[in-house]
Amino acid sequence: MSQAEADPREGPLFSQLEALSQWASQLELSHVPERVTAFAASHILSQLAAIRTGLHQVDGQRLVRALGDPLQVDVAQSARVLAGVGAWLNLDDTAYAGHLGPSTVGVALAYAYAHGLTGAELLRAVILADECAARITASATLGPFRGQTALHTHLAGAVAARLACERAPAQRWLNAFALALSSPPWTLMRGFITSDARMLHVPVAVRMGLDACDAAAGGLRGASDIVEHSDGFLAQFASVPLPDVITFGLGQRWHTETLSFKLHPGGPGIDAAIDSAIELHASMSRWSVQDVAEVIVECSVYTLFAARKAQPYLDGPRTPVGALVLTTPYPVATALLTGRLSIEDFTAPAMESHERWQLAEKVRLVHDREMTRELLAGDAPFGEALRQAGEEGITWLREFGGQELVDLAAQPGAPLGDFTQTSKPTPARVQVRMHDGQVYSREYRIPRGGIGPKLRAEHPTLIKEKFRSLGGPEAVTDAWPQLAQAGPQQLAELIELSLTV
Repeated sequence: MSQAEADPREGPLFSQLEALSQWASQLELSHVPERVTAFAASHILSQLAAIRTGLHQVDGQRLVRALGDPLQVDVAQSARVLAGVGAWLNLDDTAYAGHLGPSTVGVALAYAYAHGLTGAELLRAVILADECAARITASATLGPFRGQTALHTHLAGAVAARLACERAPAQRWLNAFALALSSPPWTLMRGFITSDARMLHVPVAVRMGLDACDAAAGGLRGASDIVEHSDGFLAQFASVPLPDVITFGLGQRWHTETLSFKLHPGGPGIDAAIDSAIELHASMSRWSVQDVAEVIVECSVYTLFAARKAQPYLDGPRTPVGALVLTTPYPVATALLTGRLSIEDFTAPAMESHERWQLAEKVRLVHDREMTRELLAGDAPFGEALRQAGEEGITWLREFGGQELVDLAAQPGAPLGDFTQTSKPTPARVQVRMHDGQVYSREYRIPRGGIGPKLRAEHPTLIKEKFRSLGGPEAVTDAWPQLAQAGPQQLAELIELSLTV
């Protein structure tokens, strides 16, 4: 038998990717609970808001000049553009685990539009992509890369979104996943934070995922055990590998309903502080920066960790946007002064405001132990992974944050059977202390848009407001509740209208 004819699978009969591929190739939208489908509809609309915002920015327009229009004849290139412009502004949504939307929504939009799919088929594709990308990301979440730096998320997201749109058979899913995960990108923080390379990170990962789909369709095969093998993906990308989460609770644990939606630009660790600052702006009496003695932001270790990543790159108004969206003082100062935070606040002339930087210099972060305890007890971004890891998770916590972090974490219980009650507490309290002795204070335990009881009840309304606030047409939001009933022509028109800037 020739090498081309030989079956290259050397792992167990049912590897993690093999089981995931079998499930994905057979899933129908009718198998998905309505509450999950509703989350997927909100995810698509939210990511469309991020995409149209990216297209409107000067840097987004430069990316379009480099890669082409968002809707073009070359569907793979269209997918890369949609993924890229929807990622770099930190308006992409988060789940347990991963920043999914740039690939899971961006690629699905491109292929649904090109293939003339219905709204129901788009929803199915996004749900499948969210589930596959989140599960593969979760398997490596206790590792060196999380959030936007975890580009393997978009390998999986691109593969799943495209193959779902194409109704590919299970074997093609398996080979495409295995080929893509054989050479995942490794993010270098210097380029990611300080340069335009951050705008190419997601398109590069998407290209690799789509190339793997083409290769699998042409007959190339991958190692089905590439995720769990000792020389495989998790061996390089996870400090504590969690391979079993890839297939744990398939059809019962819906990662799509763990989504938290981004309402402001900036890293997810600062959302609660921004929400608090916006409320303070509305409630404080007339004041000037000179009246402020200090601004104290009490927060969890999650917010402090992002600040430490950004600290070496901070340089006042010359700070690169990749660092500015991770830190807390400037965004909090901006929200206190203006009552809002938009992407324009991270570019000139807004970020050259002397008043904002004066106030930012008075912002001080303080670790609140109870907030960290609450963070670790939540399900995202760490809690469920720690439950999956068991005692190994305690070791990872110690290496990540020292013994204090271990002491603050509860003993890990059993993993969740479903995600119907998931929460993502990333708490913060903002106190503005004035020279005259007055103190103004607000706090959020779960930020607006963060997954929890309030978001589960209100996400359609909240995301409609996000889309409209970023210039999205009212005709789109009027039609959105009936997305599942949209035919091919109506869906194409909604996509075109959503992307018109």
